[in-house]
Amino acid sequence: MVQKYQSPVRVYKHPFELIMAAYERRFPTCPLIPMFVDSDTVNEFRSEDGAIHVIERRCKLDIDAPRLLKKIAGVDYVYFVQKNSLNSRERTLHIEAHNETFSNRVIINEHCCYTVHPENEDWTCFEQSASLDIKSFFGFESTVEKIAMKQYTSNIKKGKEIIEYYLRQLEEEGITFVPRWTPPSITPSSETSVSCGKQAAALAVAVPEAALKEGPSSEALSNASGAPEPVATTPDDKLDADYIKRYLGDLTPLQESCLIRLRQWLQETHKGKIPKDEHILRFLRARDFNIDKARETMCQSLTWRKQHQVDYILDTWTPPQVLQDYYAGGWHHHDKDGRPLYVLRLGQMDTKGLVRALGEEALLRYVLSINEEGLRRCEENTKVFGRPISSWTCLVDLEGLNMRHLWRPGVKALLRIIEVVEANYPETLGRLLILRAPRVFPVLWTLVSPFIDDNTRRKFLIYAGNDYQGPGGLLDYIDKEVIPDFLGGECMCEVPEGGLVPKSLYRTAEELENEDLKLWTETIYQSASVFKGAPHEILIQIVDASSVITWDFDVCKGDIVFNIYHSKRSPQPPKKDSLGAHSITSPGGNNVQLIDRVWQLGRDYSMVESPLICREGESVQGSHVTRWPGFYILQWKFHSMPACAATLPRVDDVLASLQVPSHKCKVMYYTEVIGSEDFRGSMTSLESSHSGFSQLSAATTSSSQSHSSSMISR
Repeated sequence: MVQKYQSPVRVYKHPFELIMAAYERRFPTCPLIPMFVDSDTVNEFRSEDGAIHVIERRCKLDIDAPRLLKKIAGVDYVYFVQKNSLNSRERTLHIEAHNETFSNRVIINEHCCYTVHPENEDWTCFEQSASLDIKSFFGFESTVEKIAMKQYTSNIKKGKEIIEYYLRQLEEEGITFVPRWTPPSITPSSETSVSCGKQAAALAVAVPEAALKEGPSSEALSNASGAPEPVATTPDDKLDADYIKRYLGDLTPLQESCLIRLRQWLQETHKGKIPKDEHILRFLRARDFNIDKARETMCQSLTWRKQHQVDYILDTWTPPQVLQDYYAGGWHHHDKDGRPLYVLRLGQMDTKGLVRALGEEALLRYVLSINEEGLRRCEENTKVFGRPISSWTCLVDLEGLNMRHLWRPGVKALLRIIEVVEANYPETLGRLLILRAPRVFPVLWTLVSPFIDDNTRRKFLIYAGNDYQGPGGLLDYIDKEVIPDFLGGECMCEVPEGGLVPKSLYRTAEELENEDLKLWTETIYQSASVFKGAPHEILIQIVDASSVITWDFDVCKGDIVFNIYHSKRSPQPPKKDSLGAHSITSPGGNNVQLIDRVWQLGRDYSMVESPLICREGESVQGSHVTRWPGFYILQWKFHSMPACAATLPRVDDVLASLQVPSHKCKVMYYTEVIGSEDFRGSMTSLESSHSGFSQLSAATTSSSQSHSSSMISR
């Protein structure tokens, strides 16, 4: 398995030239890096005008590894080759390094870059990426991987300290300014030298073999790194190390790398509509920074949020009066760590009455609104206290808890709420204080605890009777001034006292079922199934040319191809496809085909956008300016990998192709037609389609176009 690392952008508030002077002092050896024993210059090149300086070094490292492992490997030192390409004209330094020792067993590539800060030319930015691929190592692959990651992360932490150490050294020597490179004076016969200067500038990124001194390793070294050049992106696409520390907390280098890589993946697949960094970090923490697991759960959560419009719940949904009167919970100041404090008097709450009066779904929606409010309060407290606050504290008072609270439908509703919150709000609970737990509590705990994540359970503190008033009790976590009055404190708590819900407010099972259905079908998004040989199509009639068709869809399962067609005549009314080829009826009528099988492309209808292949988990937004009136068909089609005619299919592939689930995809989509005079922003914006993650998205301004980039029909 290939291990990858991507650093955040680290900013030095010093000019590029001064940073370069400090950096060069690391060679030939650096006492601040004990493992860095020595280095020898292998090749060196300097352009005639002095703007380009390329130097290759062979570095000798003493890896901190068990003596037995070194003896088995037969080496005492490990050698790396490093190529530094300095372009003083552009003020950039590119560093590429790869291992020379055991290069047939272990492949290590590193790429670093020093550049000028895009907003302040007197500051310098540093970025770093690396990859580790262990093919084989005498049966000690896992051990070598751990040693390599440990050594690498320790050196990453020291990187900025070392530069700052040499900056102080320069300052002590009276060097606080290094002049920028300036081109030499131009002579009358300077045409040739100018041409050479342009050629030399091109060497900053990739130096040709001829530009280097003759040496046995020149050709090999020029291509040895294999590390891709960094993709040019806007500063908004990158995370600054100082920002991470201020708003997200202290992360290890590998944790920073996981955050950045998952964030980059979301930017590529969700086209700029990505959750805030705090929310991405919560999913990573909940999955112990396993990127694949965090990505899977986050995509499921984002789809769920979009489908049920959870992002707008605080603005568009008003809790019923019954909840406002009888739900004994509310926000109450903050704890000693600055976390928002939520107080829930569960023992005083009539859970049976609330379920009978409102239904399970209304209670769930109310709990979701509480969680959304909690996210908002965490952001506010982060600004107020000047440190990262990403979770809240919940204080649950169980006085009054009895067998009535163990009513089966009520417990079922509680378990459903726990399940939804655990899946979509990970790592938001910082601490749970359970006070005055009665004898019946162990019964409730036995029912509930299996559904609670292990990491969450560790945050529970349970106090029986008046134990919370003693040492290690409430005063350790909440200031005396904000302890609620019903717990013996002096602070008036405005949380409703709960009480029994009048039976006159109870509703029948049919009424509750209809209400529950209404709550969770109020969505602008529609779901559709796409089968092999049975695409899903929707019809849009355009009366005025130059109208704008916009779309926003998520690929929930499988890979699909998205097409847009135009026809002058209307297709037949949509019919449910019987999927005769597979003898399967599309469930729920959510698969519609409009294009008649006898229609011919180019005669009866035409393609107005290039086909777009969309992978599972991607979120696609785009728009199309119509050139002609008529009928436009948006099509989601099953994407099949092209078969290779030269090779016979494997038995496993044939068996897999016979399984119906492998031939089914699922999409969730929303479309809207907007008059050209009303369409605002770039052709990839969807301001009026309400598809953004309003509560979770950072205020990103995506400069990259959607893959389904909008083009005027030709």
